[in-house]
Parts: sequence; structure tokens; C-alpha cells
Amino acid sequence: MIVMRDLTKSYGRSPALAEVSLEVPAGVIFGYLGPNGAGKTTTIRMLVGLMRPTGGSITVAGADVVRERSRAQRHIGYLPGQFVAYPDLTAQQYLNYLARLRGGVEAAVLERLVERMDLDTSVRIGAMSHGNRQKVGIVQAFMTEPDLLVLDEPTQGLDPLIQREFLTMLREVRDSGRTVFLSSHVLSEVQAVADTVAILRHGRLVEVRSVAELTAQSLRRIDLTFAAAPPDPEPLRAVDGVRSVERGAGHVLHIEVDGSTAELLKVVAPYGVSDIVSHEPDLEDVFLTYYGQDR
Repeated sequence: MIVMRDLTKSYGRSPALAEVSLEVPAGVIFGYLGPNGAGKTTTIRMLVGLMRPTGGSITVAGADVVRERSRAQRHIGYLPGQFVAYPDLTAQQYLNYLARLRGGVEAAVLERLVERMDLDTSVRIGAMSHGNRQKVGIVQAFMTEPDLLVLDEPTQGLDPLIQREFLTMLREVRDSGRTVFLSSHVLSEVQAVADTVAILRHGRLVEVRSVAELTAQSLRRIDLTFAAAPPDPEPLRAVDGVRSVERGAGHVLHIEVDGSTAELLKVVAPYGVSDIVSHEPDLEDVFLTYYGQDR
């Protein structure tokens, strides 16, 4: 669905994006992650044809976004990170206007999206809260049932119930064989829906893997509570896979383990372990590993 080859964007002598190459197949939710200033929005603007790359290329469904921009854009539904719309129009007027520009939208599809977003379309957009304007942006991106949804920070301003409904909608898009390109700072929601994620740092791609692979490579944190005094941390640090051991309050040890915990549990068993709490790694742990390299 998306092919990027050596994609580069520079502003004067400052590179915002440097030789990014990746492929996104059809029928997946692809998370595009990175700290502020990493180049995510620059990538997205080039992907949807709003900005020309300095070098390299992008195709959407086989259409080059520069040389065949109109053809590429027919496949795309887009929600920008800062969604704005005509403030003097009601949501209904605005959505009808966009529908006509796109050659028509099925009334039943639009009605269903409005209902799922719990959106009052009779209200003027200029009088709406930020969250309700964001709902308008989501509806306009989804309503043409595009082959590719490009979403930049889509859940900002949404309440938790609408966020949950939105994530369900993303899964439905994927299950129908269509594609989602999702950029978000809410890592828990990316982990909940994404199949694969790419991590961008200083304009360069540093990782592209499935969410399962990324979280599997992270350290697991374990809290061990002992019935009596815990063992000395120093010998535990020599156990295969153990990366750190710290004393906690009372009879607790906080331990980070890379890989299997079998050897660690065998060593501590004679000391009378009364409780084990395992904190499974998540996408935020992985992300902070890359963020930490900037500090």
C-alpha cells in the first residue's frame, strides 16, 4: 500500500528526514512513532501529497504521490495533527461539502460514522469544543472508506468512550483489508491496535518491527517479596539474564530480567518467596529506551 524509498526532506541545510525507506502492506495498522521533531508530521505531509520530498520517492497503491498526486490521493483518507475546518459551517454542511468534492459518499456510511462518534452535526464548527471538532475530522477521514487512512494524533481531545470506539473502528478497517498509517503519542493505544511500528529518531528510521517482537526484547521487571530478610542483591546480579537488582521497602527486591526468569526463581526459592509481581514489558518501555539515547 505504501512504499518509501530513501525519502528525504531538508529545510535549507537542516534535514528533517533522512533516507527513510519502508514498505507498508495492505490490511495492517502501522504505527509511526517518535519524539517531537523526529520527522513524523513531515513524513505524513509528503505521504498525502501536501509537501514535496527533497529526495527519494513515495507511492500509494502504486501511484507516485508527486507525479501522480491526484491518483494517489483518491486512495487516502487523511486526518492532520491540527485539524481545522470552516468555522461558519455546521458539521453537516462541511461533511456534505467534502463528500461532493470526493464524488459522493453513501448516506448510510456517513450516518453510521456520525452516530458512532456521538456527533451533533447541526452545530456550527466554530462553536464546537476541541473534542467535537476532532470527531468531525475523524468522520471526514473515514467517510469515503479509503484504502489508506493516514491519521496524525487522531484521539487528542476525545473522551475515553469515544477513544475506545475509535480503536474499534481502526480494527474494522484492518479486518476489511484496508490500511491504517497511525502516528500517535498515546503509546498504549498504538500497542492496542498496531500490527507493526516504525520508530523515528532525528529524522532517521531506527526500528521497524511487530509490536510483539519489540515488547519481547524489552526487560521484564519483577518484584519479589520474601517472608523474611531478602538475599544479598550482589550474587543475584550474577544470575543469567539479570540486569539489575534494587532493594525496595520491607522484604522486597526489584529485579530487571532479560529473557527467562527460570534461573532467577531457582536461586531465590530457598529464601522463602511469598509473592511475585511481574510487570510485563510494553511499548512505552521500548520507546523510552530510544528516547533515553537523546539524553
